[in-house]
Amino acid sequence: METGQPPTMPPRKRVPRALQLGEDPDPRFTLANERTFLAWIRTSLALLAGGIAVEAFTHEIFDDTSRRVLGTILLILGGLLAASAAGRWLRVEAAMRQKRALPMPIWIPLIALVCAVAAITVLAAIWVTNGF
Repeated sequence: METGQPPTMPPRKRVPRALQLGEDPDPRFTLANERTFLAWIRTSLALLAGGIAVEAFTHEIFDDTSRRVLGTILLILGGLLAASAAGRWLRVEAAMRQKRALPMPIWIPLIALVCAVAAITVLAAIWVTNGF
């Protein structure tokens, strides 16, 4: 029998408590939050690939210790970023549902610093190796 009412959604199971409070935000904002999450994951994958590349392809440029330290830093940062991306998505989604200010991302300065240090280190090593 048609009542003219939209069908009711079954109760959500296994939904974090933070997402059960408040009201659903505009779907465009939720989708934008998901795209941002995926951007953090892509950045994490790039850092992981950079760490692997440093270990695999820079034997002629770096000594063993420097290569392992730089590669390890990139791998750890990539792993931490991937792990924190889900937490950030959850905090932003909860803030939108509860009409609170969005949380600031704490990773941006750290990522910028690590990438800048890695780039400068690789550039300096290439210059030293090639005699510039």
